[in-house]
Amino acid sequence: MSDPQIRVMLVDDQELIRTGFRLVLLGEPGIEVVAEASEGEAALAELDRLAELDRLAGSGPGSGSRPGCDVVLMDVRMPGVNGIDATARIVREHPDVRVLVLTTFDLDEYATGAIQAGASGFLLKDARPTELVDAIRRVAAGDAAMAPSVTKRLIERIRDGEGLSAGAPDPGPERDDALDVLTERELEVLRLIAEGRNNSEISGELFLSESTVKTHVGRVLSKLGLRDRVHAVIFAKQHGL
Repeated sequence: MSDPQIRVMLVDDQELIRTGFRLVLLGEPGIEVVAEASEGEAALAELDRLAELDRLAGSGPGSGSRPGCDVVLMDVRMPGVNGIDATARIVREHPDVRVLVLTTFDLDEYATGAIQAGASGFLLKDARPTELVDAIRRVAAGDAAMAPSVTKRLIERIRDGEGLSAGAPDPGPERDDALDVLTERELEVLRLIAEGRNNSEISGELFLSESTVKTHVGRVLSKLGLRDRVHAVIFAKQHGL
């Protein structure tokens, strides 16, 4: 039995940009563009419409099915409701939908704003088609995807104690009680995630198979109530790990 289609919505105020993304994804197996929108409010309306169609077809949330859309490719700067505000509302109103933010501007405030809003990834629009497709697949699978240039700067900011906002409290160097739900192995995995390691690197560091690492990562995220690895890095810093 083949894997289900990853259902994608394109949100950008420029029709030419949406057309370009749609053409890139058209030939990709396992990915389907199911909707488009030109700003955040319209995107939320489309998500409501797709969810209602699934419900009427007998495949809505009550039947345990996937949402009408799996991944939203979200622009940042749009008229009406911008991408950051729309992301926050999608995360709140459609928690099973993942948001991958794409922007022309390599600015830290956009990246941090997207993460704080609950986005699962942040890419620049000049990313190669293969990078975009890989990011969509990773985000749909519950992982995170970040532009390399942004990832390095964010990790450095968190390590330096700057955090994602100037007003973020500093819990100090002591380990927080919130981490007590993790086993020692899961704690090791979280530490390595916080250092920016991927599953392959964690596998080599801990002498585990990648499938075992993936299982541990999933348990860490589940136990701590985190959406993805990006939020795991933030959590680790905020809790003194």
